[in-house]
Amino acid sequence: MGFISKFVAALCMMGLTLASISLAQNCPQDYVAAHNIYRSEAGVGPLTWNIRLADYAQNYANSKTEDCELVHSNGPYGENLAEGSGELTGEDAVKLWADEKPYYDYASNTCVGDQCLHYTHVVWRNTHQSGPF
Repeated sequence: MGFISKFVAALCMMGLTLASISLAQNCPQDYVAAHNIYRSEAGVGPLTWNIRLADYAQNYANSKTEDCELVHSNGPYGENLAEGSGELTGEDAVKLWADEKPYYDYASNTCVGDQCLHYTHVVWRNTHQSGPF
């Protein structure tokens, strides 16, 4: 898979939830399943979990423990970020992003009235893998 294909495949791959959450509340399967609900509604194929993408996301999150700044990594993958309390799960983060759907105009492929780019990452047709942590 070439660089561009990897990049496109990863647009939605990283839900960086910069919060302390337990694995019982935030397992990769739940995070991927939440994405796949919204992807199915949009008529696009499901995501699968990718350990390499998950490792990248975890390493980046670990690098932010000192300052907790919610900034994109500017790495080779697309990413959605979410911030919340220790009770914010991966599923909660996906819902935050999917809640932008009303601001997405499919006909013009633009955001109308508010932000929708997180939603478009969730349902990006050419994305096939995700790396939540």
